[in-house]
Amino acid sequence: MEQLEQLKQQLQQQEKLASLGTLSAGIAHEVQNPLNFVINFSKMSDKLLSDLADIVDDNKDLLQEEDREEAEDIIADLRGNMAKIVEHGERAISIIQSILMVSRGKENEMLPTDVCKMVKEYVWLSYHAMRANCKGFNINIHEQYEEGLPLMMVIPQDLSRAVLNIMNNACYAVWKKKQTAAEDYHPEVSVTVKAEGSNLLIIIADNGEGMNEEVKQRLFDNFYTTKPMGQGTGLGLGIARDIVEAKHGGTISFESTEGEGTTFTFTIPIRK
Repeated sequence: MEQLEQLKQQLQQQEKLASLGTLSAGIAHEVQNPLNFVINFSKMSDKLLSDLADIVDDNKDLLQEEDREEAEDIIADLRGNMAKIVEHGERAISIIQSILMVSRGKENEMLPTDVCKMVKEYVWLSYHAMRANCKGFNINIHEQYEEGLPLMMVIPQDLSRAVLNIMNNACYAVWKKKQTAAEDYHPEVSVTVKAEGSNLLIIIADNGEGMNEEVKQRLFDNFYTTKPMGQGTGLGLGIARDIVEAKHGGTISFESTEGEGTTFTFTIPIRK
């Protein structure tokens, strides 16, 4: 009866998450339109600033040197501000498109993907989600992305979900250890994406609480979780393994030492 009750609560939690995903996709779609306006008008304003700079330059003989220099400084500052608006607006658009891709992506469709960019996006999405949900959460994230990797054929909406699941667990592990660790403990997560031979490696390592032998044995069991009720469904790692192994023909492996940390490695055949 206890197991049935636990299963019921976990299924309810999963249904809640599914509904939240649908709602998030709707919000993302609605937010994307005003963001497009912000970016477009910023670019138009930058063009107007160029025209204004030309006018100032054409009439520099009519302006006092001090006024001309002040006008040029203001134009330069405004250009910098516009560039920042465009940069962060386009980053927000990229995040929204990632959310929409997860909710709308065609099932099992391989697409040419910048895996480094995708991993980075979801690593930081996980971090900010944890920051929003856990008071005082903060960690150091060390990233190593191999430069020059070509676009690779993967199922982006699925592989990103696998990365998110592992990163969520890493964040939770270091946060939980921080609650009882000594003051000199610094929670850290390392993320590496690189090519090794004919394979792509995605490695996520943390210095959290690690796993004992029982947890290692049951790690990929559906509905098995070490998190409190309501914080985990026990499905994330099973889903990640299915995505990496069944859908991408790769392997997912891990090493963990209780009290020291855990490292997960995705090994995926490179398809171009």
